[in-house]
Amino acid sequence: MVPLAESRLARHLSEPVRALLLAGVERRVFRTGERIFEEGGAGDGLYVLESGAVEIAARSVPGRQHRLAVMEPGEYFGEMAVFDGGARSASAIAMEESVLQFVPTPLLQDLLEQSPLLAAALVRDSSLRMRDFNRRFLQELLKAERLSLVERLARTIVHDFRNPLNVIGIAADLAAEPSASLESRRSARDRVRRQVEVLNRMMQELLDFTRGMTPSAVLPRVDYADFAREVVFELEPEASRRGIRVEADLGALGSGPVLVRMDALRMQRVFNNLFQNAFDAIGGVQDPVARIRFELDDKEVVTEVSDNGPGIPVEVLPHVFQPFVTFGKAHGTGLGLAICDRIVAEHGGKMSAVNRPGSGACFRFGLPRTRPGDTEPSMGKP
Repeated sequence: MVPLAESRLARHLSEPVRALLLAGVERRVFRTGERIFEEGGAGDGLYVLESGAVEIAARSVPGRQHRLAVMEPGEYFGEMAVFDGGARSASAIAMEESVLQFVPTPLLQDLLEQSPLLAAALVRDSSLRMRDFNRRFLQELLKAERLSLVERLARTIVHDFRNPLNVIGIAADLAAEPSASLESRRSARDRVRRQVEVLNRMMQELLDFTRGMTPSAVLPRVDYADFAREVVFELEPEASRRGIRVEADLGALGSGPVLVRMDALRMQRVFNNLFQNAFDAIGGVQDPVARIRFELDDKEVVTEVSDNGPGIPVEVLPHVFQPFVTFGKAHGTGLGLAICDRIVAEHGGKMSAVNRPGSGACFRFGLPRTRPGDTEPSMGKP
């Protein structure tokens, strides 16, 4: 038996926040074989196992269920549906009489607001758990016809999570420094929150892509110059960690606002993916450089991301934005650029890819500038 106060969830909390957790949970007891929640059900909170054992299982085809994991006392589960607000992705069944503490979503949100370290820990644990679930699930599906597709989708998640997780890790380390000022802790907290939002949106985009859905939302006016500076700032720690130099030419954006109608979180996904691909491509290059520059005219602002890597194979170049086309990466899936291309198109732009002579790959996309009195288009309807 592991009391809630000593669980994997509570160990990341300060004493005041831990007291808030202990005061707000609900104790629940389940008999052997009883279902704690069902795959496809509403995600209203997560569970912490105090005693007993719980099986996490998911269906691959109707009538066939696969065990993904067995939870032991002190562990928590059910957090994925809380993150994205979607349905449960698996079922949880008590393998023996089990005592659990239920943490409702509103309480969890309060805890995350007060503890950036908890947010970072939840995302990290979820990523590690997804890796483990993926490994187990693939082992179970070795004879299934769609094994290749499932593996690709799982690898896409791990690949695209890398940059936000790195940012969260750095922010968490800064917040945990004994000498950190209150302002730096607040800055770290805000950065963690932004990256958690990015991760939530990435998961939803993957679901939208597989379902063929187009998000519907009114696009606000955003200062693209400020947005670009912030994105470059967020990418630099990962580049520095990998020994890559980032050259950012922001001069064309000028000193005044460059207004563009866009969903900043979705567009950040485009930047993250393009730079992550560039970082991967130049990992073995001497003096690796990733570049970003802009062009501006009365109608649009053009963004160009390039590198000094080997470039894109000629036979692959015409197909880089098609789903599941991949090159140059041992674990690439080809979904990243396809999603980026669709995001840009939903913003009224168009993405292209070329090889620069004597250099590497170059990706360009333009976004229409706004003018006073412009109507407010919805996503997917530029």
